[in-house]
Amino acid sequence: MKIEFDTIGTIHSPFKELEGMPIQPTGAKGIKGEIHIKDEYKPGLKDITGFSHLILIYHLHKTNGNALEVKPFMDNKTHGVFATRSPKRPNNIGMTVVALDSVDDDCVLHISNVDILDGTPLLDIKPYVPQLHEDTIVDLRIGWFETNHKKAKTQKADDRFIN
Repeated sequence: MKIEFDTIGTIHSPFKELEGMPIQPTGAKGIKGEIHIKDEYKPGLKDITGFSHLILIYHLHKTNGNALEVKPFMDNKTHGVFATRSPKRPNNIGMTVVALDSVDDDCVLHISNVDILDGTPLLDIKPYVPQLHEDTIVDLRIGWFETNHKKAKTQKADDRFIN
């Protein structure tokens, strides 16, 4: 089955190249960006300023191909792609959580903690509401990230997923 999406806007950031970019929001603290929403989606922004954080779902437009086993940025071992946050996915879809700083009348959302490449096509926005998960996640396990997650604050992207 083929699935097609229309973009609702474009994410802009200071990152023109993948190499050297933060790999997770925790390593992008304070980095500013903008989301330019297409005019026809402006009504969908109603009440968004009531949220401090947003989940962005986007197309990893600079990732070529995919791999079912990858060596992620934060580990030297290979893992199944579905046990990682690698961009080399069967469907090049990414997601992140950003802080919403403000929204202006020109359909521009000003955001912080941006770990996204400039010009990334935006597919969807959802409000981040941690209380919707607090009763459902009881015995949380984070697999191989348990010994590696602290690296996300300082680890930068290299060229391993460019081709």
